[in-house]
Amino acid sequence: MKTYYLTVFEKDGSKLLDETFQARDDNEAKQRGMEKLKEKGFEEHTHRCAAPEGHMVLFHR
Repeated sequence: MKTYYLTVFEKDGSKLLDETFQARDDNEAKQRGMEKLKEKGFEEHTHRCAAPEGHMVLFHR
């Protein structure tokens, strides 16, 4: 399992959410990240989900 980083931003750049979660691979992380965003009502906010290697698996501006 790898640790992925999910961050959600307000328009002024302040963080609304900054949490980690575990997933087996990038595909699972993308799916779990989208589920977390929907649960918390953040799917339309600027967000990113980064892999432990540093690349983005999910991004919305």
